[in-house]
Amino acid sequence: MERHLQGPYAPLRHRGGPGDEDAFPRERKEWEARLAAGGWTCVGWPRSAGGRELAAAQQLIVHEEYARAGGPGRMGHIGEGLIGPTLIAHGSADQQARFLPGIRNGTTFWCQGFSEPQAGSDLANVQTRAVQDAGGDWRVHGQKVWTSLAHESDWIFVLARCQPGSHGRQGLIFLLMPLDQPGITVRPIRQMGGSAEFNEVFFDGARASAANVVGAPGDGWRIAMDLLGAERGMSTLGQQMHFRHELALVAEAARANGAWDDPVLRRRIGQARAGLQTMRYNALRMLSGSPGQVDLIYKYYWSNWHRALGELAMDVLGADGNLVAPGDARRTRLQGLFLFSRADTIYAGTNEIQLNLIAERGLGMPREPRGAAA
Repeated sequence: MERHLQGPYAPLRHRGGPGDEDAFPRERKEWEARLAAGGWTCVGWPRSAGGRELAAAQQLIVHEEYARAGGPGRMGHIGEGLIGPTLIAHGSADQQARFLPGIRNGTTFWCQGFSEPQAGSDLANVQTRAVQDAGGDWRVHGQKVWTSLAHESDWIFVLARCQPGSHGRQGLIFLLMPLDQPGITVRPIRQMGGSAEFNEVFFDGARASAANVVGAPGDGWRIAMDLLGAERGMSTLGQQMHFRHELALVAEAARANGAWDDPVLRRRIGQARAGLQTMRYNALRMLSGSPGQVDLIYKYYWSNWHRALGELAMDVLGADGNLVAPGDARRTRLQGLFLFSRADTIYAGTNEIQLNLIAERGLGMPREPRGAAA
């Protein structure tokens, strides 16, 4: 990493993470191919799929050291971490042969078509429709939203409703679709932090080949749940190294402007460090397969911790946090941290959804019947 993050790749250090994913897209795609050439993509995939089949402890080292060295956010993380493992587990031999090499080689980029305007955390409320035509292919109508990096992606995997009259988890289909085709429109969403890494994706009769259905029509929910299980896997430790870098930026700002002398702010920085260590040990428990319900609390914990870090960053900056200063890289990064971390407790399952899961699956509380009084 020290040898290769030089020259044209030096500006990529610590860039391209959450809230900054639209930074240097062309250079980060080139970086993916460079990683692949060295054998550093898909290191946990089985050898039969072109991976290195590294043990969990070795994968952990790769992710942590990558982040520690300032490795940029991975443009290929959706392919490598989500759809790739899903195709290895559920895809046909033909699908694996067509799609896995492009992911592994850092030449094909994917995005996730799950969330919808009326079905964010309630994934079972998907309304995008897939209708089979006379030739056996599927025509898709509907809208997806908050689709990260769709404007930089080649393919999208889509959860759609294929059985008319079906509800909830029933009647769903899991489709692989090329984005560059008639009937698909991608519109970036400008966020309050200034970036536009999220998108709306509109489907107006776009085509999904019959050969690009993963599993069977109607089996989409099971495929999607297995995919989401991979979403909180090994890369979580790399995410925490990124958090560690952000916490260091907060501490540096406090020392530079004198906020470090405020005992309340200094204590909050210390509490943030302790919280980060707690997060690390919980992630290690989760990845070790130890018994318990650690996986239920993980997303709830890190999203609240990160949002609080953004608030701490603004309190450390004080009045300067209200001023836009493009020449002050640290201030700009901390402002971006604050603005984007407001979304952490919403995406990938809102806090309310996470608390319901903890109550129902972790504490065994009965599910509230639909229509019950608040």
